[in-house]
Amino acid sequence: MPSPYKSVSFWLETCGDDLTPRRELTEDMEVDVAVLGGGYSGLWTAYYLLREEPGLAVTILEGEIVGFGASGRNGGWCSAGFPVSLPELARRYGIESTRRLHAAMIDSVDEVGRVAGREDIDIHYRRGGALRIARGEGQRTAVEQSYRAYENLGLAEGYRVLTRQQVEARVRVHTAEGGLFTPHCAAIHPGRLVRGLARAVERMGATIHERSRVVTFGERPELALRTNKAQVRARRAVVLAGEAYLSRLRPLHRQLLPVYSLIVLTEPISDRLWDEIGWAGHECLGSFRLTVDYLIRTNDGRVLFGSRGAPYHFGSRISPAFDRNGRTEALIRSLVLDWFPMLRGVRFTHAWGGPVGMPRDWMPAISFDPHRGMAAARGYTGQGVATANLAGRILADLILERASDLTTLPPVNRRSPNWEPEPFRWLVVRGMQRAFAHIDRRMERTGRAPSGRSIPERLARH
Repeated sequence: MPSPYKSVSFWLETCGDDLTPRRELTEDMEVDVAVLGGGYSGLWTAYYLLREEPGLAVTILEGEIVGFGASGRNGGWCSAGFPVSLPELARRYGIESTRRLHAAMIDSVDEVGRVAGREDIDIHYRRGGALRIARGEGQRTAVEQSYRAYENLGLAEGYRVLTRQQVEARVRVHTAEGGLFTPHCAAIHPGRLVRGLARAVERMGATIHERSRVVTFGERPELALRTNKAQVRARRAVVLAGEAYLSRLRPLHRQLLPVYSLIVLTEPISDRLWDEIGWAGHECLGSFRLTVDYLIRTNDGRVLFGSRGAPYHFGSRISPAFDRNGRTEALIRSLVLDWFPMLRGVRFTHAWGGPVGMPRDWMPAISFDPHRGMAAARGYTGQGVATANLAGRILADLILERASDLTTLPPVNRRSPNWEPEPFRWLVVRGMQRAFAHIDRRMERTGRAPSGRSIPERLARH
């Protein structure tokens, strides 16, 4: 029988595994490090811990199967982009710290490719860069503003402003008026990466228990992860790496906001249509809309288009029922045709979605408290593919008490403020979502760039 998990996303359907769940945790055990979450963050942490200390006893508990969350559902961008903009990072932490973090993110894009090669994981890694396109006159100002911000930080060598003709030479997008290109991005197959990483850490000695949802955790002196059937005691550290799903744990409920991102996928497109579109460089594409859009050309010749237009659910609820939203999916399909009118008549074969974890200040937190024994990585706001790799390396250094350049980066050993309690949280977030959509529609209708002075716009720059 086909696994029901194949319906979670195209990435899990085509990852090459049969997705049979690993053995559930049914008996108590004791290890050195216990990890909550079988996604990128937990697996990268285990990977780097075991590379540094091969004899370490590491166990990973996953509530469903490896890759069930954002690691198996994302848009395939392995990007040096960070949830907080570089100008905002410089305001908060200074220019030098911002440059160091940006360099670490660039290295993380390369590191994902290096590890995939070393561990023989075919993740369809295509380092074509990222191209944000100014669609219409209203977005041209954003191109210029973004480039000037990089110039002011001394980082302009990693970015290039493109004219309409230069964009068209790469990819033919309707109403493209220019763009901003960076080489520091790769398109990947997320499902192959997360499933391959799981096999790699098992070869290195880690154990993974699936369908073992953690319901509580304990700090020292009772350092442990607990399911409804058993617990894993940890001698050195417990790692909380469940991203948006951490909001289900009462002590962390207001630390992260589960925001749903949805994706649609076309059937494989004919060579004739690809000749019309171009896109031979496999750049990851986006625009400057506040509601966010992200596109890749898959390895088998499909167009993937994602957006964060799905509504926030009261009480930060997470449910399989929210993975699909007919109205949002119809909007995204219309956006595909708006970008590429030549695709009219092409079938859409897949649609899926899932929650991403958004902290109150948009800033990821990567931390370890040796006195409590608690480590955590969370809050990627949809920018987690490369950021999770960086987080895994940082957590390994912190847990093993290794001082490094990475352990002094801005996200390390910090905590975001809590989100507001309900019903204020629902009112604020829904209001912001409606405001972003209204600003985008107005910009597309009038061709005039937003003022940049409204509260939603100032928040979006973070």
